[in-house]
Amino acid sequence: MSRRVRFVYPRFSRHADVHPELRETVPCNEYFGGPSLGIAYRAAMTPADWQIDFRDDRVEDVGLEDPPDVVAISSFTPAATRAMELADSFRARGSKVVMGGIFPTTCPVEAGRHADALVLGEGEGVWTRVLADAWSNTLQPIYRSGCPVDIESLPLPRVDLYIGKENGSYCPDDYPVQLSRGCMLNCSSCAIPAVLGRTLRTAPVSHGLRQIQQLEEYGKMACLTEDTSFFPGSRQQRAFGELLDAIGDRGARMRVSYVGISMPLILAQTPELFARLRRAGITMFYLVGGFDPITRGAFTGRDTKSLKRAHDAVRRAMDEGIEPYTSFLVGNEEDDEGVFERILEFADRAGLKKAEFAIRTPYPGTPDHDVLLRSGRLLHTDWARYNDANVVFRPARMTPERLLRGYLELWRGFYRSRAGLADLDARARTIQF
Repeated sequence: MSRRVRFVYPRFSRHADVHPELRETVPCNEYFGGPSLGIAYRAAMTPADWQIDFRDDRVEDVGLEDPPDVVAISSFTPAATRAMELADSFRARGSKVVMGGIFPTTCPVEAGRHADALVLGEGEGVWTRVLADAWSNTLQPIYRSGCPVDIESLPLPRVDLYIGKENGSYCPDDYPVQLSRGCMLNCSSCAIPAVLGRTLRTAPVSHGLRQIQQLEEYGKMACLTEDTSFFPGSRQQRAFGELLDAIGDRGARMRVSYVGISMPLILAQTPELFARLRRAGITMFYLVGGFDPITRGAFTGRDTKSLKRAHDAVRRAMDEGIEPYTSFLVGNEEDDEGVFERILEFADRAGLKKAEFAIRTPYPGTPDHDVLLRSGRLLHTDWARYNDANVVFRPARMTPERLLRGYLELWRGFYRSRAGLADLDARARTIQF
């Protein structure tokens, strides 16, 4: 008898979905990337006697009229409402539903009302047991690995499932590559420590290289978004340097679209590492702002040292030949109504070509969420609006309405003088919004 498992990636609203005017304001293509790697890793560990089916709810029908034996739904917070709706619909049609990902891990009580079983945290250590229990009708309500997953034992993720869904309107030029799991830091807006643990575990260089080679075989680039790769003196930084060398040794055959980093980490790198980045063909940083001490202080109008360091970080990247495509987060506790004008002034003075803007969002599992929940400043828990494009809390130094208006002013103000981006090639003019 055939055993069927369907992995489902639920849809969610992005910035321009919530604010369609951005499509008129921003002279760029919208970046519409592939799903996170959670499903791809679970699929790679699925036993051969299970028939695998993958549905991307963003681009296709999820197949409610053809329910399989097991439906595995992975979701982060913006997709949680849709994930729970789909879970209810599949269960009503007789499928057993297993939910995992960031949202079920951080909100198990709510997610558990819509699933037969939850996989909390990393799922690779329990996934084969979940499937066996589902087939024998002995599913438990909660599955959690007893210890962190040995990242060295992971197979290559099944990114072919994602690439197989591409069509004329959905065709990413890059997909994520995972180089580590966990983080020892406690950044206010990040849920990684709560979901993946506070121990930074490094994948073997060979695993990262094989992931990139796999994408290369499909004509795709890799995006490396873990700024943990730049922690000075860490094992992860050493492994990242070795990976850069391996990429550089292969020359133009292996491509990386961008690397994620923060301003403090740009300033902490040696000239040697920048040389290795250039040799590997890295030409763009995804420069994340609003989480670190420099960018949280730089635009307050009261911290000239942080403002200078922010300029120094951007200048350092440019001087090293790497474009800093910068993301600005607004709505932090330090931000007053003048923050929007100060960010625009900084962007012009620094010579930034591309930027994106996001509203501080207190995702479950983050220190931000705990602080705002305890202080009674959350406006609601409509999870579909927890997507960096809506104000879901009461800011400290302005009204929610002013924060939303300022966020839209940033998009308009920044791109008003950058209409020429529309004339660049597709990759050069693509951003997230």
